[in-house]
Amino acid sequence: MKKIFAKNWKPLQSQIQSAILGLWFIFTVLLLLVSCTAAPGGASAQNSDPIPVLAYYYIWFDTTSWERAKIDYPVLGHYSSDNAEVMRQHIKWAKTAGINGFIVSWKSTDRLNRRLEQLIEIADQENFKLAIIYQGLDFHREPLPITQVEADFSYFMDHFAEHPAFDLYERPMVIWSGTWRFSREEVESVIQDKRDHLLILASERNVEGYQNLADLVDGNAYYWSSVNPDTFPGYKEKLAAMGAAVHANGGLGIAPAAAGFDARLIGGTTVVERKDGETLQIQFNVAMQSTPDAIGLISWNEFSENSHIEPSEKYDQRYLEVLADIRHAKVVTIGDFDSSDPGDTINSLGTSRVAALGLVGALIILSVVMIFRRAVR
Repeated sequence: MKKIFAKNWKPLQSQIQSAILGLWFIFTVLLLLVSCTAAPGGASAQNSDPIPVLAYYYIWFDTTSWERAKIDYPVLGHYSSDNAEVMRQHIKWAKTAGINGFIVSWKSTDRLNRRLEQLIEIADQENFKLAIIYQGLDFHREPLPITQVEADFSYFMDHFAEHPAFDLYERPMVIWSGTWRFSREEVESVIQDKRDHLLILASERNVEGYQNLADLVDGNAYYWSSVNPDTFPGYKEKLAAMGAAVHANGGLGIAPAAAGFDARLIGGTTVVERKDGETLQIQFNVAMQSTPDAIGLISWNEFSENSHIEPSEKYDQRYLEVLADIRHAKVVTIGDFDSSDPGDTINSLGTSRVAALGLVGALIILSVVMIFRRAVR
């Protein structure tokens, strides 16, 4: 037996090498194919537009939040904003569609501070940018006490501002939402010693309001979610005038663009139809004509006002595709998600990759065993 085995070892060795080389080739091809069809989280968008797109992003969701005033739901299920994997998936999807960063809705509470800290950590890892929209009004749209506003700005500076995620501009950017409900003196008292450390933008809704604060702030971000381009007279001219006023003062201007709007379940009356992406296309084009420094995309996940572009049960990934087309980016199919476990994200393509690689490994082992058995016989 030993002589027979020795006699046949060289041809046996050659057969094994040939089999392994052949299977390794198949393995490599499969690996490339699986990599090319990975979920959109694996790739960054490539676009030639130098104007950054920043999507308004909300971290207020608990699993019970989806039980109130919602007519659409995320494909990721009834998630909590405490879920780090949901945040990571959001960032990865956003990057594939040409979004450069999130403008995060925040004020200092234990819950929102915890969630912001987590989002910052993930954004740093994913090389994704963040800015803040400070919620200066309470649930009833009344201004917060000015002492609380000042304390929150200071808290942000001390705890979050130094992270790389906030280096989109030369200083971290904070938009003060609701500046029109505060006096000029109150605004000045909060920001007078902070502009060396932060870019602080007002959120005024007309030229006069901005000009009242122009020498105190670093620009303006207009959150105009409910405009109907088909019916609002002077829509283009108003955005252009806002942009011109901000730039005349050397400020940073963020122009709004929304996919649609419907806040009837939370007391609103205005409905702006999405028109399968036409509304977003029109609003984006008008915003760009106002010579902005950035586009404020309304929104990533404002499901109560139905301005969201996050992949959802009703629209799937349609609005990522529309934005990607505008941004000359490429959205890869998002795959299927199990929404039965609130907040959990399941990547079916990742599971397929593991299965494919396991199959190839099994084929290699089986082939070597068969060659040995054949040689022994």
